[in-house]
Amino acid sequence: MNSARDPRIAIVGAGLGGLTCARVLQRHGRSVTVFEREASADARPQGGSLDMHSDTGQAALRSAGLLDGFRALARPEGDEWRVLDFATGALLAQQGPTPDGGRPEIDRGQLRGLLLDSLTDGTVRWDRAVTGVTPLTDGTCRLLFGDGAAEDFDLVVGADGAWSRVRPALSPAVPHYTGVTFVEVGFDDCDSRHPDLARLVGNGSMLAKGAGRTLVAQRNSNGHIRAYIALRAPRDWHEAAGIDPGDQRAVRTHLLRVFDDWDESLRSILRGGDHGFIHRSLFVLPAPHTWEHVPGVTLLGDAAHLMPPVGLGANLAMLDGADLAQALVTESSVDDAVRAYESIMLPRSMEAATGSAKGLDNLVPAKTS
Repeated sequence: MNSARDPRIAIVGAGLGGLTCARVLQRHGRSVTVFEREASADARPQGGSLDMHSDTGQAALRSAGLLDGFRALARPEGDEWRVLDFATGALLAQQGPTPDGGRPEIDRGQLRGLLLDSLTDGTVRWDRAVTGVTPLTDGTCRLLFGDGAAEDFDLVVGADGAWSRVRPALSPAVPHYTGVTFVEVGFDDCDSRHPDLARLVGNGSMLAKGAGRTLVAQRNSNGHIRAYIALRAPRDWHEAAGIDPGDQRAVRTHLLRVFDDWDESLRSILRGGDHGFIHRSLFVLPAPHTWEHVPGVTLLGDAAHLMPPVGLGANLAMLDGADLAQALVTESSVDDAVRAYESIMLPRSMEAATGSAKGLDNLVPAKTS
């Protein structure tokens, strides 16, 4: 039988959702272990700026007791959008920040650091790659590691993202390509080194879009601007174009050709950059993505509901983590807690997935025939 007083809980993945779950559990005196395949917290860059919504991401941070820490790092002025005409570069619309500061921005790395610093030393076991899980007949779950080791837990939480190793225990679903690829490029010390771009972007984000092509640039902390060149194209677009995606000059030449009818102030984003182009094909899980309840295992965040990156993913992952932890604290058994959590999370994610798909279509309009 599972013990509701001191269950053995494993979280696979040290992303925002998994860390939020761990923090809320520890805040209520519960034991938890997080397994992460990366070697350390700084093994790779954590990505760009996130807007934390008051009813999701900020609600999760409140449950974690970290809302004040978040506010000390957040940039309310970052909740600003400038929409430019792709052909002329003229300002079409400007919005934000919201009067109540309801969606302040924060760098993903800063937010992850805030969560990591809040955990008990040793909570995260780095360089522990999980290869799969096996639900057991007694309602527990066996966690399998890349080195051949195995450990049993009362609950295994798959918070391991798009290509989750935990998901197959619950669902045969696999992510599929959306037809949209982001090519990312970064600019450092923008106010001094790239003043024209800094003025173009403003304090928050800049958007310009045409049929099948969109440019988004967002201000991060420390004067950094991260830009995303969004294309509706086959996943192997670079092969069709006859270029090596690692050949920076060839990629730049190709992108300039694709955006040849855009205003030169926007094309400057393609010409510059202090870092190499990073290619990110966007994948999603089928929507709705649901599963039959299986004792001893559940999912949160992208492992449960991978969606396009239009401002919901991180917020929902953190809310998932907080909701699951709260259920584990308040329900009489682990299984009751997971059922209660899934009864809330699955309908919520179905609605969000529909909205995110529409958001991607709006962000990168389809090409007209």
